[in-house]
Amino acid sequence: MPKIQPLPWQKLARVFELDGWTPERTRGDHIAYVKPGCPRPVIIPKWKEVAVFIIKNNLKTAEMSRERYFELLAKA
Repeated sequence: MPKIQPLPWQKLARVFELDGWTPERTRGDHIAYVKPGCPRPVIIPKWKEVAVFIIKNNLKTAEMSRERYFELLAKA
């Protein structure tokens, strides 16, 4: 399994969009993505590179496995 690397926010947002998440609101330089059935939104900062710890926290919030993440990342 490859290591999770920092990504540009556009690519990370695309990964979550492919998993069914939709942008609900933008506040400053952050976008909140929601998905029916998930109680908490996933927050993606509009940064040049999103740090690994933020990606991992968002994966936990989304209840997305690493395998699913890398599968969607290959399509993004």
